[in-house]
Amino acid sequence: MRSTRTRSSVALLAVLLTVTVVTGGLTGPVVATAAANSGDSQPLPTDPASALAATDASSATQADRPANPTTEDTVGYVAGYWYDDELAVDDRPSPVVDEDELDPIVYRAMARVERIRNVTFDERVDVTVVSRAEYRETNGDRFANLTSGDRLEQNVAYEALFVVDRNTAAADATETLYGDAVAGYYDPGTDQIVLVSENADSLEVNKRTLAHELVHALQDQRFDLSSLGGATQDEELAVNGLVEGDASLVEREYESRCRDEWRCLGPADEPTNQATEINWGLYFTVYHPYSDGPDYVEQLRERAEGWSAVNAAYDDPPSTTSAVIRPSSEREPADVSVPDRSSEDWDQLRVDGEVANDTVGEAGMVAMFAADGRDRSRPAVIEADELFEDSPGSYDYDHPVTNGWAGDELVVYTTDGAGNESEPTAAAGRAGYVWRTEWQSGGDATAFADGYLQLLESHDAESVDGRRDTYVIDDGGYAGAYYLERNETTITIVRAPSVDALSNVEAGAAPEGDDTLSIGDDETDLVPGFGPLIAIAALAVLGTGLRIVVDRG
Repeated sequence: MRSTRTRSSVALLAVLLTVTVVTGGLTGPVVATAAANSGDSQPLPTDPASALAATDASSATQADRPANPTTEDTVGYVAGYWYDDELAVDDRPSPVVDEDELDPIVYRAMARVERIRNVTFDERVDVTVVSRAEYRETNGDRFANLTSGDRLEQNVAYEALFVVDRNTAAADATETLYGDAVAGYYDPGTDQIVLVSENADSLEVNKRTLAHELVHALQDQRFDLSSLGGATQDEELAVNGLVEGDASLVEREYESRCRDEWRCLGPADEPTNQATEINWGLYFTVYHPYSDGPDYVEQLRERAEGWSAVNAAYDDPPSTTSAVIRPSSEREPADVSVPDRSSEDWDQLRVDGEVANDTVGEAGMVAMFAADGRDRSRPAVIEADELFEDSPGSYDYDHPVTNGWAGDELVVYTTDGAGNESEPTAAAGRAGYVWRTEWQSGGDATAFADGYLQLLESHDAESVDGRRDTYVIDDGGYAGAYYLERNETTITIVRAPSVDALSNVEAGAAPEGDDTLSIGDDETDLVPGFGPLIAIAALAVLGTGLRIVVDRG
C-alpha cells in the first residue's frame, strides 16, 4: 500500500506523572549540536556467521577471556573496549559528557549490548546528539509533504477510532505526540543513532536510550530492519512487538546490570512533558509493542532457553497484535473485506491509486476504547485502572470487549471529489467509512457491539426514531450518522454525514425498523447482515493513513 514512511527508529522513554508514558517520534534531517563518528558507518572486521553462532564460551569472564580478543569473534568486546571496562565518565551526577568522551561510551555500550544479546556488531554505529529544539524543528519536516488525499484518509481513520476529532488535523496531533518526548532514534537509512538532549547547551547521553537504540542497530545489521514491516496498522504493530520487545528486554537488563554489576553513566534528567498534552488514544496505540513486546520475546527465549528462537522470529515475525498480546495463541486472523456497495455519487477513496483501507486490529481497538480513560469529562469503555498494570511501563491489552477479535477492515468513502479538497480536515466531515469486524464467537461480537454502543453514548449519540440501530451525534468533532449491523459473528459500522447518506455509503444501511442491538444483548438476537467476508487489504502509515505505528524506536 501507499507509504511515505522511512525505516527509522525512535527511542521511547518513560514520562509523565504516575504512569509510565512512552511516546515515539519520526526521524528528520539531523542537525547535530555535537557528534561522534561522523560520516558513513565504518565496518568492524567480523564474520557474521560466527557472530550469530556465538556460544556461551564467547561471553568470557574476566578470568578466562581471550588474550587476543577480536571484534568479529568475541562477544562483549568492541574496538578495544570490554563490556566491564570503567570510564572516567562513570558515576557522574549527570549524563553530560564531552565530545571526545563519546566514542569510548558508545563502544563500551556496544560491547555491553553484545554481552546481553550474545550477538556481535559487524560495523561501527555513528551516534549524534541534537537538542530538543533542533529535533522539534526537523521532526515537523516529516509531515510537510502529505497530499490532501493522504490527510483526508488519516483524518477519517482517526475519527473512526474516536481518537482525533474533526477540529484537529491528525498529522498535527501525531507531530505533537512525537515532538515532545522523543529521546532518540536509530535510522537504518544512515546507520546512525540520534540522541535528543534536553539541555541545548550540553551533550547529554542517556544510557538507557543509547542501549535501546544500539539494539536496533544490531538488529539492522543482523536481520535487516528494512525488510520487516506490515501492510496494515495491526501487522505493523505486531512486527514492532518483536523488534521493540527485543530492544526493551536488553534495555531492562542493561539497566539492571548498571545497578548491580557495571559502573555506568549517571542518570538523565526527568522529561518535562505534561500529561495533559498527550493524546492518549494515539499513545495507547503506538505504545503497545513496548508494553506487550517484551513478554512476547521473553516467551520466545524461554521456549528455546536462549536467544536462538528470537533470532529465528525475524524470519517469521508475528502478523497480528493478538499474537503479541497472547504469545502462546495460535489464532489465525480471518479474511475480511469491504466490497464497494456505495451509490454512484460515492466512491471508495483512493490514494496513490489504491483503496484507502486498513486493519485496525485488537491493540488499536483497545486504544479506541481506552482513549477516554484519563479524561474525567466522560466515561471510558476501558477505564484507566483496567488498563494500567502494577509494573511501570506495562499495560493490559487483553480485555473482554476486544479479546475475541478475529479480523477487521476499515474503508474510507468520499463524494464529489472530497479526496482532492485543499482542506481535508473539513472534508472529513463530508466523508464516510465502512468498518467491518469479525469475531471468534457470537458472544465476542456482542461484547464489541456493547462497547461500541457505550462509546457512542459517551459522545452524546442519540438513537434515530424509525431507523434500525442508527445513531446521530449532532455536534462536535465526531458529528455524523452511525449505523451498526450484526450478522452472527460480524459487526459492521457505517458512518456518513447524515442519516440519509448512510445507505449511499453502504447499500442497505439504516433501514426502517426498531433497534435490535442494545447494551447487554443476548447473542441469539442476530440480525441479517451484509454478506460474506473475503480478503484483508491495507492502509497507509503515518502521513498516509491510519497505521500510526511509530518507526522503529
